[in-house]
Amino acid sequence: MPMEILFVGGTGQISYPCVERSVAQGHHVTVYNRSLRGDLLPAGVTSIVGDLAAPSYADLAKANYDVVCQFIAFTPDQVARDIEIFSGNCGQYVFISSASVYQKPARHYLITEQTPAINPFWRYSQDKIACEALLKNAQNLAWTIVRPSHTVRTGLPIMMGDSDVMARRMLDGEPTIVAGDGHTPWTLTRSVDFAVPFVGLFGKPAALNEIFHITSDRAHIWDDIQHAIARLLGVEARIVHVPTDTLVRYNADWVGPLLGDKAWTALFDNSKVKSVAGNFTCAENLEEILAEPVMHLKQRLAKNRPPRGELDDLVDRICLAQSALG
Repeated sequence: MPMEILFVGGTGQISYPCVERSVAQGHHVTVYNRSLRGDLLPAGVTSIVGDLAAPSYADLAKANYDVVCQFIAFTPDQVARDIEIFSGNCGQYVFISSASVYQKPARHYLITEQTPAINPFWRYSQDKIACEALLKNAQNLAWTIVRPSHTVRTGLPIMMGDSDVMARRMLDGEPTIVAGDGHTPWTLTRSVDFAVPFVGLFGKPAALNEIFHITSDRAHIWDDIQHAIARLLGVEARIVHVPTDTLVRYNADWVGPLLGDKAWTALFDNSKVKSVAGNFTCAENLEEILAEPVMHLKQRLAKNRPPRGELDDLVDRICLAQSALG
């Protein structure tokens, strides 16, 4: 049965394929964002231009959407406002959290929704945890929390830094860094694969007031991911392995992305979301997973190849120091 769906966001890394999937499933879709990306929305999608801080944002509640998908709220104050606006004014409020909220350091090799949400390393994850806590205490809002892990569409999966700079370094035959020994399993999910179960949660009573992560069932080690990127670029990867503790001493900004996320094993049990949204499959071959991100990268590099800068100098310095250890 067609539903009225509001996407707050709708043109981002994850949300755009979810909009496409919603339309394909016959839903009536409205997208609310600043309309800065220039993405061509699917036919029939209604676009409303605005941002979360605009006074007119509260007017969205008047439409009484069946489902509101919040993709661009990152802080508790933003979610608190959503609770005030949409309580009693929508059928289901879907908040996009993050699988990075799960316990760090990891205590079990397989992550389920019962894994505690504890991340002492990354403010981004801590804010998502706080947003989730507000929703759990909401009195008149039927919520669903969705935790994506590393989901790819336009950006390349790297461990830290600017992915376009790292790709340019690969193309130029320069070394790139992988934290640790490169053998940590990491789960990558295509956005188009994520979209299928995500939309499958819409309007399901069993999805209300529940938390789900949505990921692939297959992981790849970081070395294999970087070698696959290089192959698709037609070059060989020159990987330098550097301990995570060393990397964060060189750059404190890497504490969150590494100790708060990518330095740990990420293997997920998706049985909960499959029990509600239905079974789904995700691409498992790295060349297939990375094809779209590499295509977007090549388009960006053709328009604007990033120049050498401070990140290059830092990476060169780290690689030189690590290589000197033999």
